[in-house]
Amino acid sequence: MRLRIQHETAYRYATPANRAIQILRLTPRGHQGQFVVNWRIDVDRDCRLQTTIDAFGNRVHSFTVDGRLEGLTIIAEGEVETQDMSGIVRDQVEIAPVGLFLRETPLTAPDEAIKAFADDVASEYGPNPLNLFHGLMLAIRERMRFDVRATDTGTSAAKAFAEGHGVCQDFAHVFIAAARHLGHPARYVGGYLFQPAIAQIQSQGDSSQAQIPAAAQDAGHAWAEAMVGGLGWVGFDPANGMSPTDAYVRVAIGLDYLGAAPVRGTRYGGGGEELSVRILVTETGRRR
Repeated sequence: MRLRIQHETAYRYATPANRAIQILRLTPRGHQGQFVVNWRIDVDRDCRLQTTIDAFGNRVHSFTVDGRLEGLTIIAEGEVETQDMSGIVRDQVEIAPVGLFLRETPLTAPDEAIKAFADDVASEYGPNPLNLFHGLMLAIRERMRFDVRATDTGTSAAKAFAEGHGVCQDFAHVFIAAARHLGHPARYVGGYLFQPAIAQIQSQGDSSQAQIPAAAQDAGHAWAEAMVGGLGWVGFDPANGMSPTDAYVRVAIGLDYLGAAPVRGTRYGGGGEELSVRILVTETGRRR
């Protein structure tokens, strides 16, 4: 599948700021199931993007803007060709040792409820890691309800699990917390998901878009990957109850959301900040 992605992040300040610093993890990397055809990042202010590679191998851009700022807009866009690998990540350059992904973080620390839940799943599905992870993924989806209004980026796995609802990053955090409790390395993945059902609804009434399905979203997508012996890293999306297909585009990995957040930053001065995000995922063709 060939997907075109447009990701716009816009800040507006009721009182102008005088400086802003931003760190961006918005650039996907290639692997066997994902080829980046082209990609670019634009900022609507005069600045210079500094490019680095972080400890997880993510491509990171950072910049500083000085002067009167009533707002700031960041646009990342490009095309990616994807192939359905049944969630298996092959030929991805790995920097961090596998053991690092056993480390707990405040967002992924399992409480007693998650530990008991994970132990029950392990008892039901047995020692085979692939069976265990599929079982864990489905059990989380049965236990939790998807609710875009339920949580924010600082919600821990324990809190989301106790409340029984959350967004995709909460589902991923619960999966990671449970897998690590059971002794399996697991990591957070941030990226994009093409959703043809949404695209079909949005294209109704606009015949000009009928041949170019596109899904507009106000957030990216998140899932988890776990290490499976003999296969390597394999993706699991508990929010949708499936392993990633060619509708998924991987962008960044981390121990949790904070390590893979697409945009993080701070401002100096100003007040009344409003943030809006618009993501458009368009199918432009199929791989031959």
